[in-house]
Amino acid sequence: MAATQPDAFEHDTAEREAILIAHERTYHAFAVLVRWAMLHTAVLISALTVWFATPAGFFGGLATAVVVFAVGYYGMVRREEKQPLDLWVEGRKGLL
Repeated sequence: MAATQPDAFEHDTAEREAILIAHERTYHAFAVLVRWAMLHTAVLISALTVWFATPAGFFGGLATAVVVFAVGYYGMVRREEKQPLDLWVEGRKGLL
């Protein structure tokens, strides 16, 4: 008779919660990285477009980049206040 394989999820509750916490931290870091990458991509594309495709030139592109960054940063900060990605707030209950 074949021996039964131990189930991958037969860990105790503390170990399963630790695995989920590590996953949440990784997801949070990835989400923050993607958010900042999108903001910087928008700044770069808008600045280069204004710089090379309009008569505004370098300083027009620079001003556009500053405005786009300021608006994007403000939007990111406001979104973080309303819907925080940080799951480690005080009083948070366990996962399981």
